[in-house]
Amino acid sequence: MSFFEEGDEPRRAPSPRRPLRARGPGADHQTLLARRVVAGVVGLLFIALLIFAVNGCLNSAKKTALKDYNRNVTQLATQSQAQGKQLLDLLTGGAEPLQLQDQVNSLRGDADDLVRQAKKVDTPGEMKAPQRYLLQSFQFRRNGIAKIAAQLPAAFGQEGADAALKKIAGQMQFFVASDVIYQADVAPLIQQVLDDKEIGGQTVVKSAFLSDLGWLDPAYVGRQIGAQGGTSPSTSGTPAPGLHGTGLASVSVGAVALGSQANTIPLAGGPPSFDVKFTNQGENDEFDVKVNVSIEGGDKPIKVSRTVDTIAKGQTAEASLTLGKAPPVGTAVTVKVTVAKVPGEQKTDNNTATYDVLFATG
Repeated sequence: MSFFEEGDEPRRAPSPRRPLRARGPGADHQTLLARRVVAGVVGLLFIALLIFAVNGCLNSAKKTALKDYNRNVTQLATQSQAQGKQLLDLLTGGAEPLQLQDQVNSLRGDADDLVRQAKKVDTPGEMKAPQRYLLQSFQFRRNGIAKIAAQLPAAFGQEGADAALKKIAGQMQFFVASDVIYQADVAPLIQQVLDDKEIGGQTVVKSAFLSDLGWLDPAYVGRQIGAQGGTSPSTSGTPAPGLHGTGLASVSVGAVALGSQANTIPLAGGPPSFDVKFTNQGENDEFDVKVNVSIEGGDKPIKVSRTVDTIAKGQTAEASLTLGKAPPVGTAVTVKVTVAKVPGEQKTDNNTATYDVLFATG
C-alpha cells in the first residue's frame, strides 16, 4: 500500500461551463438607437404640449387683461358722463353765485380724481393708443370745469359779465372736443383691438359730456344760469327795458294739487309727472325759462328739469316734468319746485315753492 493512497478522498471532476450565447453583431446598438428615437419623440411631444399650454395660458391672460381694460374704461367713462350732467344741473339749479362756484369747484375735484384713476388703469400694450386719447378727453373735461368755476362770479357781476359768459361758452367747446376725441378715437380703437383679438361679448361704452350744444352760445349760457349779461345775441348783452319776472302759479301731480298742508300722492305705475304752471309777470317776453323739481328725504335726491322755450308777457306756461325714477314710497319727503330767474328779474321770492309730500301705492 502506498503511503499516499491511505486516507486520500476522491477528487470531484470540475463542472462543465455553460456555453455562451451568440449575439448578433450590432443587436445592442440597434436596440439602444430605437430607444433613443422613442425617447426623443416623446420628449418633443412633451415640449410641444408644454409650449401649447404655455401659449394658451398667455393668450388667455392677454384676453383677460384686454377685457379688464375695457371694463375699467366703461366705469370711468360712465362716471365722466354723469359729471357732465351734474355740471349742467348745477348751472341751471338757481343757486347763489358764490354757492354755485363752490359746487362747481367741488365737481372739478371729482373730475380731477377721475383723471388720476384713469392714469392708474392697468393698460395692455395694445391699448396704449386709446388710453392716451382717454386721458386727453378727461383732462379737457376737468380743465373746462375748473375754468367755468373761475368765471362764475364775473358772469353774475355788473361789469365784465359778457366777457365771462363768452369764456364759459368757450369752455363748453372744449367739452365738445372731448366728446369728439372719445367717440372718434377712444371707443373705435378699443373696439378694433377687441375685434383683432377675436374677443366677443364686449360692449364699448360711449361717453358724451355735453348733451346740449346750446351752451356754446354765450347768450344761452346767460339765460340758463340766470346772469344779467348775455341775454340776447345783441352786442349790448343787457335785458330789454322794463320789468322782467315770472311767478309760480300751481303745481299738481295727476289729480292732486299740491298745497301748504301735507300732500299724499298715490302712485299708479311708473314715476309720476309734475305739472308746473307759471306766469310771465313782467313787461317783456321771456325765453328759455328753466323749471326745476327736486325731491329730498329719500336715499338720494331726485332732480328733474325742463326748459320752456318762450312765454309771452302776461301769459301762463305749463311744464310737465316726469321723474327719472320712482320716488320713495311711505316716506315723508320734501318737494321743491323752482322757476329759474330770468335775466333782469329782481323779485324772485315767488319763483319757488316747497311742499311736504308722502307718496303712497295706489
